[in-house]
Amino acid sequence: MLSSVRADLSVRQAKVALEEVKRLADLARPPRDVISALSGPGVAVIAEIKRASPSKGHLADIADPVKLAEQYIAGGASMVSVLTEPSKFEGSMQDLKEVANAVEVPVLCKDFILTSYQLWEARAAGADAALLIVAALDQNALVALIERAQSIGLIPLVEVHDVDELDRAVAAGAQIIGINARNLHSLEISRESVVRLVPKVPDELITVAESGIRGPHDLLSYAYAGVDAVLVGQSLVKSGDPQAMVHELVTAGAHPSARHARS
Repeated sequence: MLSSVRADLSVRQAKVALEEVKRLADLARPPRDVISALSGPGVAVIAEIKRASPSKGHLADIADPVKLAEQYIAGGASMVSVLTEPSKFEGSMQDLKEVANAVEVPVLCKDFILTSYQLWEARAAGADAALLIVAALDQNALVALIERAQSIGLIPLVEVHDVDELDRAVAAGAQIIGINARNLHSLEISRESVVRLVPKVPDELITVAESGIRGPHDLLSYAYAGVDAVLVGQSLVKSGDPQAMVHELVTAGAHPSARHARS
């Protein structure tokens, strides 16, 4: 995956110089408040535009990502996540740009980000947040990318899978911790691993559960563990009625029992 990302990145860098990407980033709309969007009294829902995945292959034909984003927001989503990686996820930076220009909620750029060039690209496309995966970065790169993201108006969602990665993320200055239930090597889901890791996240940080949310029951199990938000993609794009499913998740996240469990 990372080799493919680097190859694709080198092509983009050859076509558009960094200085031009920075110029476009300076012209982008001001970043929206990601922290506030995920800090409400209930469990926030980040709804993802996702055409495919390495584990499941093609998931859904999404001809109009803006329309799907609008359905998510109508259902109550606090944020929209857009996959931009093309080879395994069938995403694009154009998807991100179209969605970010059309909606009023914060937008997350979800990709395998390895260099600051990609952060400038995301900001130029209108992103408010960007995914950084601890497992894909050494510590110096992680610290540098978190600092660069914050300096240009992006909030990093720093993804971890275990305690060691969580410790690295916290030490690097992460504000938002994403705990992915999917094992990057086997691609299997372990919701229990999320539940075990959530209590180890410092209280002042925002915690997002990623992967494995099939419906309200899974959201509530994560809520009881103490998460502030969930990121949902595959279940939504395959649901047949993404607006209704987002509404069900948001309703579950607003239930008094979920709020009590997180307090």
